[in-house]
Amino acid sequence: MKIKSNELIEDIKIIEFDIHKDNRGQFSRIFCQKEFEEVGIFKPIVQMNHSFTKTKGSVRGMHYQLPPTMESKYVRCISGEVFDVVIDLRRDSKTFLKWTSIHLKEDQGLMVYIPEGFAHGFQTLTDNAELIYLHSEYYEPKAERGIHHLDPLVNIKWPLEITDVSERDFDMQKIDNNFKGLEI
Repeated sequence: MKIKSNELIEDIKIIEFDIHKDNRGQFSRIFCQKEFEEVGIFKPIVQMNHSFTKTKGSVRGMHYQLPPTMESKYVRCISGEVFDVVIDLRRDSKTFLKWTSIHLKEDQGLMVYIPEGFAHGFQTLTDNAELIYLHSEYYEPKAERGIHHLDPLVNIKWPLEITDVSERDFDMQKIDNNFKGLEI
C-alpha cells in the first residue's frame, strides 16, 4: 500500500493498493489501521456507506458535518467511474475554499482519504457507479450541511453536463461572505 498527498491539497491522501492478480482474478488489502496510523491518517471507523448512482453525469454533494460530529472519510469506487471532489472548508487553511478532484474507477486500486473540515461530492462519469465510504463519525442529521455544487465562489469545473441532482443537493446554499470556515 502506498499513501501519497494530493498535489493541490496535501492533507487529502491518495491510497494506492497493491493489487495481486492471478488466473482467479485479483486481491488487494484496502484498509490497514497500522499503516494509516504511521502516516497520521487513522480515525476509528464507525459507519460504512454505499452509494449507487444510475446515470452518467449525476452529481452528489457537496456534503459535510459540523462539529462536534465532523468526519474523516475513506472513499473508494467499486463500480464505474467518478470525478471525486473535495472542498477545503478549514478556517485557517492555506487552501481554504479551494477544491481538488481525483478520478476514481473500479479496479483502479485507489482510495481517497478526506480529513475533517472538507466538503465531499462527486460526478458520475459512467452509468451505474458505486462508491463505498468509511466514516469516522455517525451521520448526524442536525449537523449535516452542504455547499451548492455550482457555487460560483468555489467554481468546480465538472467534466460533464450535469444530468441529475437530488432535490436536497440542489437546494444547498451557496457560500456567502459571512462564511469564515470550520474550526478544526
